[in-house]
Amino acid sequence: MRWERDDAKLERVRALMADQELDALVVRAPDNVLYLTNFWGMKGYEAVVFPRSGEPTLIALEPSAGDAARMAWTEDVRFFGGYDASDPRPPTMRALDLALEASREHSRVGLELSLGTQASDRMVGEPTTYTKGWFDAWPGAADATPLLNAARAIKTPQELERMRIANEIAADAMEYVKANLRPGMAESQAAALWLGHVHGEGTARSDVDLALGFSLVWSGPGIRTFTATGDRPVQANEPTLFEIWVCADGYWCDHTKNVCPGELEPRYDELLDQLLAVYGRAVDHLRPGAELAELDRLVRAGIGEAGYPGQPSHPIAHGVGARAHEPPYAHQAGGGTVEAGMVFAIEPGIYWPEGGGLRVEDNFLVTADGAEKLSSFPDDFR
Repeated sequence: MRWERDDAKLERVRALMADQELDALVVRAPDNVLYLTNFWGMKGYEAVVFPRSGEPTLIALEPSAGDAARMAWTEDVRFFGGYDASDPRPPTMRALDLALEASREHSRVGLELSLGTQASDRMVGEPTTYTKGWFDAWPGAADATPLLNAARAIKTPQELERMRIANEIAADAMEYVKANLRPGMAESQAAALWLGHVHGEGTARSDVDLALGFSLVWSGPGIRTFTATGDRPVQANEPTLFEIWVCADGYWCDHTKNVCPGELEPRYDELLDQLLAVYGRAVDHLRPGAELAELDRLVRAGIGEAGYPGQPSHPIAHGVGARAHEPPYAHQAGGGTVEAGMVFAIEPGIYWPEGGGLRVEDNFLVTADGAEKLSSFPDDFR
């Protein structure tokens, strides 16, 4: 899919660079490379030199020349080999050589010095990390991560269009799961139903080059947090919870959806009512000018009033865009306000000590009139 250059977001970045007196950004995180050039790399070795004025430089592996010609917004693309018979260094060092050359004329450079997480490349399974040599190559560089976080927090119309595609793929896959999930099936088999549909049918769309799914699936007493999908059986009359992400050409959605084969047990029926009430108040809070700290407080207070103080053990609201989890975050001890154009994942959860419980999550676009839910798959799954 060839997307036209999104000048609105690039000019936002350049305006922030002018405010901070930066001549150029040098980035390597796959989500920031995508954000600035529309190129989603295969190995995470890629880099971008993005000047305040002039043409950006994309640095990429030689086998990606075709992808770069088709996807990238910049015409200045410089390639390095994954293997060089005369150079035993890893390929990232050859990328560094090209980045230094492309940034040489710029005196005030910003790097991703405080980057905590990054989105995956297209190969996913072996994430590439930065070496000390990368940061040492620009002594005195400024930290550009806060600048990029601020720019990325407000979505452009093109970004929203791309995120709607990811949301559609996730919802279509959940509808497929809903039609095919059976009691006794292993959680891993349930996950495979969803993952296969995302990758197969999502990638087959005319507006998508590559769709990838990521999932955690638990059923009934297996529902909890921060545990892997296993071979536990799907339960009849209890929810099977899908913690799911879709990445479509570098833009993401982040959902938690539930499916119940059979009639939902009364204890889950009551829990879902309690959770949806808290969820609804959180969504109502998503209006321009609202405090992010208050969003976290009201969700946790509502869950406490339902009889589950101290829950959940995970954050309940974060941004989504070129990464599944990105700023801004809602935290009761933090700051910041909700702004029009932001997209938040809202995810309250309640978990029983003996196992089981529920979480609901969707992505919401903040508009002048409130929040717009981006997924068509229902949160009330009864």
